[in-house]
Amino acid sequence: MYWRLSYRADNAALPLANRHYSRQKPDTGQFVAPGRCVVLTGLDADALWVSLWQRPEFVDHAWKDAWVCSLFRNESAELSSELISQAVAATRFGWPDVPSQGIVTFVDPARIRRKRDPGRCFVRAGFQACGVTKGGLLAFQLPPEAMPAAEPPVHGQLALL
Repeated sequence: MYWRLSYRADNAALPLANRHYSRQKPDTGQFVAPGRCVVLTGLDADALWVSLWQRPEFVDHAWKDAWVCSLFRNESAELSSELISQAVAATRFGWPDVPSQGIVTFVDPARIRRKRDPGRCFVRAGFQACGVTKGGLLAFQLPPEAMPAAEPPVHGQLALL
């Protein structure tokens, strides 16, 4: 497991969060939207993952019963698809009751480095393209039955999740 447990205002993770295209207010103390979250950082602080679990009434997309990967940034030498699988496993460790729609993520093809297949690392991790949001983001979903088994992050403590 390459991930260690972190938190929504981890100063060591802030530079990675600031470099993610979804960041709306760089350098603000917290980089996670309201809701329950699992925040993971790479062992060398060179990768960042956020799983978000919001209440359905606050969700503004079609996947109301799903966790959301709201931020993933990999600046490590590790394969992104492997880090994604491990992050989902760590999320399952903290939240054993998986929602019916699994986990989704949204990719803005206009704001990522030129790639032939936006979201390719998620697809390699088992996610499937499942639609487009009202705002034009590509949606990718990993259903519960395709998720890896739960695995604790390094230094993971269930009470912190």
